[in-house]
Amino acid sequence: MHRSHRLKKNEHFQAVFQRGTSAANKQFVLYSAKQEGQAAFRVGISVSKKIGNAVVRNRVKRLIREAVARLESDIPVGLDLVIIARTGVEDMSLEAIEQSLLHVMKRAKVIRRAPVHNGNGKRG
Repeated sequence: MHRSHRLKKNEHFQAVFQRGTSAANKQFVLYSAKQEGQAAFRVGISVSKKIGNAVVRNRVKRLIREAVARLESDIPVGLDLVIIARTGVEDMSLEAIEQSLLHVMKRAKVIRRAPVHNGNGKRG
């Protein structure tokens, strides 16, 4: 996931919270809002201090970013997403985080179809 695909400013997060819709599962809460005229999707990630110390939180954020990068081709442009990690996610593998994000994105109707995976963990 490229840096230009990230939400960083508080006002951008707040706009997604106020105008967007939400969906959740056990590991994540996903807020999504349409942004007209935007050339790509953008993602903001929030990991609470309840999840662990800074090392653990940064690891979780890296894993979430990698999982989003794997799902990138299936996420439509013109969307702002905010992903909030819930407790328990710190013990998950990259593959489990990817599957959980895919699940919550389907619930939020962000992704319409199931991505095709081949046996080596990469889509093709």
